[in-house]
Amino acid sequence: MTSTNPILDLDRVREIFDLAGSYLVWTGGKYRDDPYPLWHDLRQRAPVQPGVVHQLMGVTDDIGFHGLPEPDREHFSAFSWAACDAAYRDPETFASSPEPVDVESGQATITNSLLSMGGAQHRRYRALVQPSFGPARARWWIENWIDQTVHALIDCFEAQGRAELNVEFCAAIPVLTITGSFGVPVDQALDIRETVSRQPDALIEIIKPIVAARREHPQNDLISVLTHSEVSDEEGATHRLSDAEIYSFSLLLLAAGSGTTWKQMGIALTAMLSRPEVLAAVAADRNLLRPAIEETMRWMPTDPMFSRWLAQDAELEGQHLPKGSVLHMCIGAANRDPARWDRPDEYDISRPLKPTFGFGGGPHVCLGQHVARAEMTVGINALLDRLPGLRLDPDAEPPTFGGLYERGATAIPVVFG
Repeated sequence: MTSTNPILDLDRVREIFDLAGSYLVWTGGKYRDDPYPLWHDLRQRAPVQPGVVHQLMGVTDDIGFHGLPEPDREHFSAFSWAACDAAYRDPETFASSPEPVDVESGQATITNSLLSMGGAQHRRYRALVQPSFGPARARWWIENWIDQTVHALIDCFEAQGRAELNVEFCAAIPVLTITGSFGVPVDQALDIRETVSRQPDALIEIIKPIVAARREHPQNDLISVLTHSEVSDEEGATHRLSDAEIYSFSLLLLAAGSGTTWKQMGIALTAMLSRPEVLAAVAADRNLLRPAIEETMRWMPTDPMFSRWLAQDAELEGQHLPKGSVLHMCIGAANRDPARWDRPDEYDISRPLKPTFGFGGGPHVCLGQHVARAEMTVGINALLDRLPGLRLDPDAEPPTFGGLYERGATAIPVVFG
């Protein structure tokens, strides 16, 4: 099908946001089995054990993700809630990177950013942007970018009586939201997503003139927050962020902002559309949407594994972890630990709300979690408001879930009206 969407080239969106395509195949995008039975078996075998998650599952493909491949280090994997929780709560032992981040190096990379910082350095730099991503600022994101994006996308297919929500809706919302907050024109939004991890230098060239312009004339957007923020060093002296520091921030925020929420929203919609009684209940009582979204992130987090590096020898759930080794926290398994949840494999929006690892944990809990929740909430509410009778297309292949270290839904064909 050729794209006719005036906002984005949907053929290009379909290529970039294909889990099994060239952009995501490295993280296990071709994996189509249900990993949860294997993770249950591994958790029962031992909460923490030597090995890498996908190799312990019997997957022999060459797969990479956070903390992988690093072939010269010892690798361990944690599958229980208690083990992952203990690691998240001890960032001094379970560090977010193998080496300290040198912000004075002048290197602009995703890893030379909040993602890899620890301790006081992480707290200082996170404090610069935390207010822009806090729950009190959700309305700022909604009014400036999310709401108009959501409704402009629905305008493109509302009259057709059918849509493919994964590409035409879920994938487009976060990429347009985060690039809009950086002042990037819509016609460059997909360039950002395509280059953010593969060609960071190309992305920097896109945002370089925007950074320069915002230094001179700040506006009501995220890039202006970065260009006019001051950070303190260990001696207490303050300085404005350098261009390299802003570029590193930008690489991280643009990669995370455009690459995770689309998958989680697709999982949420698939979970509800596949259970018409749940969708009907949410449509009738929108107070149920929040627990439906929270249950989705417990039941199937889009990134089910993150890693930490051992800064010193440690014991975790009976397993010795030597200094310098890598611990892979399988939060997908931890989020279905029967020691914490009854009937953990069931998708049940009536569960009492309790914290999950859907957005990670500890000091590095997802910075954009409230923006992601706002995108999913506004998006799903708008679909229910504007598309009466929303349901899966009975004449199309129903959506399924795929991917290993980045999980998401396949095409979500729907009809309405």
